[in-house]
Amino acid sequence: MSGVLPTRTHAAAFRSAPLLSKVPEVTAAFWVIKVLTTGMGEAASDFLAHRLGPLPAVALSGLGLLLALAWQLRNTRYTAPVYWTAVVMVSVFGTLAADAAHVGFGVPYWLSTLGFSVVLALIFAVWQRTEGTLSIHSILTRRRETYYWATVLATFALGTAVGDLCAKTLGLGWLASGLLFAVLIALPGLLGRRGLNPVLAFWCAYVLTRPLGASFADWLAVPHSQGAWVWEPGP
Repeated sequence: MSGVLPTRTHAAAFRSAPLLSKVPEVTAAFWVIKVLTTGMGEAASDFLAHRLGPLPAVALSGLGLLLALAWQLRNTRYTAPVYWTAVVMVSVFGTLAADAAHVGFGVPYWLSTLGFSVVLALIFAVWQRTEGTLSIHSILTRRRETYYWATVLATFALGTAVGDLCAKTLGLGWLASGLLFAVLIALPGLLGRRGLNPVLAFWCAYVLTRPLGASFADWLAVPHSQGAWVWEPGP
């Protein structure tokens, strides 16, 4: 029958057809929400780890992450509640995974920072080699979306390790660490105006949102001796 594709050809064409954009526009609101999700993920991961223990908390958050990503991947276009639910679950699981490596297995923060850096670099290398671009504006196929979420997960784990390395191993405390990352996160944008590759600038800033949000979340939660803010009522 003319004008009707065979079933196998039709299925192949459907799988290769581009998707609508599955990620939000990178605006000021994007960065604000991203930082807030990191703080929320830090608070939620600490709560789960203290209530359930590190390993059960990792398992539970891992299940939640799989469900959230399945929901996101089944979507055909960007939907804010679906997308940001997945980001929150990545934040919770990535934080717990990095913390479990240290608390559960005794991996020092410098080593986990190095390890997650290598993982992130490998993901970028494979993504660049197979797709030819790391731009989030090109997330228009299932495979690119898979690379994107693998990268997001690695950045959260790396950001957690970097934040703990600065606050604990280097002894800066949470407040000083938060202020440091607030300065550092502005650098990619400034350097981008001076010729830094915009894709590189984006991912550098993206990694830094994790320790920035988590440092200030911990600053409000941990004891004053660890660099937290404590409200002291007046007489």
